[in-house]
Amino acid sequence: FPKNIVPLGLDLRKELSRLSECVDLKSIGVLINNAGLARGTAAIDKTSKEDWLEMYETNVLSLIEITQMLLPSMIERKAGDIVNIGSVAGYQTYPGGSIYASTKFCVRALTESWRKDLLGKGIRVIGIHPGMVETEFSKVRFRGDEEKAAAVYKGMRPLTAQDVARSMAWSLELPRHINIESMLLMPTDQAAAGMVARS
Repeated sequence: FPKNIVPLGLDLRKELSRLSECVDLKSIGVLINNAGLARGTAAIDKTSKEDWLEMYETNVLSLIEITQMLLPSMIERKAGDIVNIGSVAGYQTYPGGSIYASTKFCVRALTESWRKDLLGKGIRVIGIHPGMVETEFSKVRFRGDEEKAAAVYKGMRPLTAQDVARSMAWSLELPRHINIESMLLMPTDQAAAGMVARS
């Protein structure tokens, strides 16, 4: 593991240029792309262009931009790890999640493509794709409506951020000749996107 971990909270759509002010880009050995934002659960005919753009800018375009910023020094060193946090929604769609799911299909496609693009350059590209994780995700999706957000996890045991972090750490701690290209990580109470056992 790296000696220094620098967690940065940036609005990726507006503040990405600030990254080089906060940290020496050439010193970064592990990049964790953990942007994930959904807006609402409306069907495609009822979604807004503003919501589509926000989801694509956050979940896809910012991920590409930050990766391109850090890749030159990783390529020069012939070492580095890129971890893209996707979603089960990048494998399975569900009603009311078409735009969000399409962004996560993009994340999965980028992860697979970058593995091919960077082959032979000493860089691992890892995809971690969780199912339901109890974070602020649902609160953001429902624009601060805590009751709706809590209902998402009611009667089931979701993953925690620590569960995902543990899986990510395991992937990174493996010897460098091993690359976890894709890990689908689900709560025991979830069998598919939108298919959940509740008590």
